[in-house]
Amino acid sequence: MKKFLIITGVLFLIIVGVLAYIRFYYTKSFSPEATAEYNQNGVKVTVFYNRPYKKGRVIFGELVPYNKVWRTGANEASIFETNKNLNIKGQTLKAGAYSLWTIPGEQNWKVMFNSEVGQWGVDFNGEANRSPDNDVVTVEVPSLSHDKEFEQFTISIEQVGEDLELILLWDKTVVVVPITIAS
Repeated sequence: MKKFLIITGVLFLIIVGVLAYIRFYYTKSFSPEATAEYNQNGVKVTVFYNRPYKKGRVIFGELVPYNKVWRTGANEASIFETNKNLNIKGQTLKAGAYSLWTIPGEQNWKVMFNSEVGQWGVDFNGEANRSPDNDVVTVEVPSLSHDKEFEQFTISIEQVGEDLELILLWDKTVVVVPITIAS
């Protein structure tokens, strides 16, 4: 009986190890990690995310359905972090870390900053692993079409005058979220 328990325990540990490897390392080879960062004049804003590729697929409206919550990248939910309070389209986002979620639409996108961080982007049913009760800021911004095609999903943070823009690029879609540093 003791030998059976030892063998069962070892097999269990091997299976858990293989599943952890697949979840945290193998999937990252298809959508590598990246960090977008703005760090000037005492203001630091970062977004940690994973960058999936287009690979000839139709992205928005098919791979990423319209009007459905998206983890804004791949693998775990993207993390938006700021050391200063920000103003996003008239709403205050306090300094801290937030998961970043979007609801893509053909003309407009909803962008949500959620106080829950560290979760995998989707649950076992393939649904967004987000609790809407934890959304602290939700804004709607236009979806723009670009002539250039962006093969890999990209997030950038750019300074425009005294303000910032959080920019999401993939396929021929560009989404810009205006950000003002709160005083």
